[in-house]
Amino acid sequence: MANLSEQEIIRREKLEKIRELGINPYPADLYPVTHLSEQIKSNFIENEKVVIAGRLMSRRIQGKASFAELLDSKGKIQVYFNRDEICPEEDKMKYNELYKKLLDIGDFIGIEGELFTTQVGEKTVLVKDFKLLSKSIRPLPLPKTDSEGNIYDEFNDPEQRYRMRYVDLIVNQHVKETFIKRSKIVSSIREFLLDLNYLEVETPILQPIPGGAAAKPFITHHNALNIPLYMRIANELYLKRLIVGGFDGVFEFAKDFRNEGMDRTHNPEFTNLEFYVAYKDYNWMMNTTEKLLEKVAVDLYGHSKVNYGDNTIEFKGPYKKISILDSIKENTGFDLSNSSEEETFKIAKELGVEVDETMGKGKIIDEIFGDKCESKYIQPTFIIDYPKEMSPLTKEHRTNPELTERFELLINGSEIANSYSELNDPIDQLNRFEDQLKLSEKGDEEAMFIDHDFVKSLEYGMPPTSGIGIGIDRLVMLLTNNRSIQEVLFFPQMKPLIKQPELSEDAKSVFEILKEFERIDLSILKEKSQLSNKKWDKSIKELTSKSIAKVVKDSNGKLEVFLN
Repeated sequence: MANLSEQEIIRREKLEKIRELGINPYPADLYPVTHLSEQIKSNFIENEKVVIAGRLMSRRIQGKASFAELLDSKGKIQVYFNRDEICPEEDKMKYNELYKKLLDIGDFIGIEGELFTTQVGEKTVLVKDFKLLSKSIRPLPLPKTDSEGNIYDEFNDPEQRYRMRYVDLIVNQHVKETFIKRSKIVSSIREFLLDLNYLEVETPILQPIPGGAAAKPFITHHNALNIPLYMRIANELYLKRLIVGGFDGVFEFAKDFRNEGMDRTHNPEFTNLEFYVAYKDYNWMMNTTEKLLEKVAVDLYGHSKVNYGDNTIEFKGPYKKISILDSIKENTGFDLSNSSEEETFKIAKELGVEVDETMGKGKIIDEIFGDKCESKYIQPTFIIDYPKEMSPLTKEHRTNPELTERFELLINGSEIANSYSELNDPIDQLNRFEDQLKLSEKGDEEAMFIDHDFVKSLEYGMPPTSGIGIGIDRLVMLLTNNRSIQEVLFFPQMKPLIKQPELSEDAKSVFEILKEFERIDLSILKEKSQLSNKKWDKSIKELTSKSIAKVVKDSNGKLEVFLN
């Protein structure tokens, strides 16, 4: 118990005392809940008998009576404990010992009681009996409010909240609302697609060839087959195989994985909706996307306007349309429609866009657009007609063979959806895959693999098809006014916590001094530490042996020390 806090030790002692009283602090049997807090408040009937359960969140004990708050999945409700109601016989142990002394904030209890209204009009449950359902042995980080209304000890550090979402959901009730809205968004989209008679399907997550997007995959190994397998970066190629197989419309809410950077809009694991419809094109898909997003906004809020930061986003169509090359020309002054790869590279450098020699023309254009144009589009905007180099799975534009029938939907400067008139010419598709292979040989880690089986499926014939991928996490961010993808994922990916090695008090004091300097002369550090020779030697050896600090010679031969 050496690493336990005082509170944790006390709670464990209470746990043992509960067991000594013959009470199981973690009973297995069903507890027959009849009402939730929300139901009680919305349909309150005086003197109605109820059975509720939840987490004890606050208590005001006044001798033989106590008001408390119980938190269940729908909110909080006030409960009133009275010793003589709970213990009508002479034995008052259940109230005096169990409730007053051995229960804590955070414990789960079940309550049988009757509804009544207090003198101040509060809807309350009069406790007739209660049962301990689960003892909490770690205290909740509950915020405290002083007499002047100032709030202290709020659980609002983002890193802590993401690492301990289970605590975040308890103490920050608004967080739960975000995830309830997320569920409603997914349900609304599913309803829209099912009403169009499209089939919800499941496709492989482990794939022999990662296809359907330009992205770096995660790789693993299947021992039984002795082959490498990839976590899917997209489900596109499998869904199009199903269109080949004769389905008119298919969709999937897919977990995709990309071994790339992390920031406020990227997580290595994310949710993508993709759907594909036969005999349609990207113009139809733009119109359908407008209808879909308007429905989702209305289902969520009752209207099509949604506030995001300082902006109000109008989800009702029609949305603005502009070609990617026209957008670049409009925002940079450069016309890239007829520029060579070399010229495009030079223009990117001139604009201060980070590019390198491994990138083809398409990737460079993408980088220019992302750097100079993307953030300009606050209201929903379709960026259309991408160059062929940027779109290896897209049908050639019907009026310009240099372009493809593709759009990306931008909202508030962020990509929300990507859609094509799908390429269904197997020979053209193979040629485009081979072009991607050349990019891969140049060093582009995100270039697509050649999926020969997918090409084979196209050789059997795929009808004209339009498909789209919608980033669910980013859409939820928009619709719930959250600036970080971590806020809309229950359990975002986090860096592992690195436990600092234990240090002696002297070594700690030297460490604290070191933190103030990038590098410091060893003799100056010794002087600042004010330690005796013996203690100094021991402390610096401790820091270097545990790889916390390093001692090196400078160009003049003087010893310097810095933190690793």
